[in-house]
Amino acid sequence: MFSNHTVSGLNIKNLLKFRNNPLHFLTEIRELGDIVEIGHRANRKIFVLNHPDLIKEVLVNKTSSFRKGKGLQIAGKFLGQGLLTSEGDTHKRQRRLMQPQFHAKHISSFAGVMVEHTERMLDTWVNQEDRNIHRDMTELALEIINKTMFGHTLTEDVDQIGEIIEAGSRRNMQQAKSVISVPKFFTKKTDDKLQESQGYLNRIIYSMIEERRKQPYEEHHDLLSLLLAATDEDGTRMTDQEIRDQLITIYIAGHETTANTLSWTWFLLAQNATVEKKLWAELDEVLGGNSPSLPDIPKLKYTNQIIQESMRLYPAAWMIGREATEPVEIGGMNIAQGDTIFMSQYAMHRNPKYFANPNQFSPERFDHDFLKTIPAYAYFPFGGGPRVCIGNNFALMEAAIIVAVVGQRYRLQLLDSHSVKPEPLITLRVQGGLPMKVMERNQHA
Repeated sequence: MFSNHTVSGLNIKNLLKFRNNPLHFLTEIRELGDIVEIGHRANRKIFVLNHPDLIKEVLVNKTSSFRKGKGLQIAGKFLGQGLLTSEGDTHKRQRRLMQPQFHAKHISSFAGVMVEHTERMLDTWVNQEDRNIHRDMTELALEIINKTMFGHTLTEDVDQIGEIIEAGSRRNMQQAKSVISVPKFFTKKTDDKLQESQGYLNRIIYSMIEERRKQPYEEHHDLLSLLLAATDEDGTRMTDQEIRDQLITIYIAGHETTANTLSWTWFLLAQNATVEKKLWAELDEVLGGNSPSLPDIPKLKYTNQIIQESMRLYPAAWMIGREATEPVEIGGMNIAQGDTIFMSQYAMHRNPKYFANPNQFSPERFDHDFLKTIPAYAYFPFGGGPRVCIGNNFALMEAAIIVAVVGQRYRLQLLDSHSVKPEPLITLRVQGGLPMKVMERNQHA
């Protein structure tokens, strides 16, 4: 039997707490019940689920009774109707067309690209210098996704595209967390700027689609060519608009989540010398100073556990929202049409019911098939159900390769002058960047 609870002091007080410090609030109310009602917005109730079986009920068993939450509904205005924001039959068709492009045989061909770009980045590093590692990881992830999506690097556009993504993410989160509707004239300047930025991105994407349509698709092995060639069961292919929406969605979501995961990984490693040394030992034993190749990835077991643990403590997707499209019962609670349900990876991943010493960085916990010993949705960094992140295998491979390449040559040290804090926007970022000192390491140390 599941327990439910209504937080006292409804409504604005709790929603303001949620708006101002969502990570603390979601963790704080975790022990109040399996289903916690935290307030109302526009006469609709807002619930938080704190039990993995209930999360599974929403994401898997009764997924057809829900649509994406407010945040991604808003994001759709910028991203278009890609996999992240589309609903119903549109989403099913897109998933059908996109899934084969993320099969292991396709993404495995990108391993060399990931190694090449990471080594190129390291060639610009200087021993003992201070660098903003979050910026480095973001630029690296952007370059990799440019190459794997379009077949070349958009060097001249990377900075501007990064600024567009930053502005869009902040504006989207500001709207999603609003407890009241803000009149449009207050946000007109920001919205006009975002619309202009969207036009800039559209020009880049559509020009690439037009250019590639003139060429035989088989000459290229990037995602753009694969999408252009993808054929549905009835023989139809994606329109330019559909391909644009998919590319922008993958472009933005695909690079930002990886960059955040890597940033948090370097942050955690820098505070845990024992884990760091164990990582080096594995890299030296498995790779022997050579660049990692695809067959090496499964052998880097501890490296992969480090990434899993990093995603547990600081999941890039820190919260999922769903809005009921019809009356539905969840855990004995009647959810009305229009009610919102939140499920937080950040709060669930730190729940002591499922993770011993939950705030401790301990990659070893993922050894011995640990995930089979806990409920399926106690750990869900990539979401779940029919909307599970389609690029999860790509992201895990990319993170493992980058950690392996960097970890062979450098150790990264936190600067005492900088306080590292999480910033929950659309993804869980490192607030204010991540300044670190990069130091060449003795491979046999």
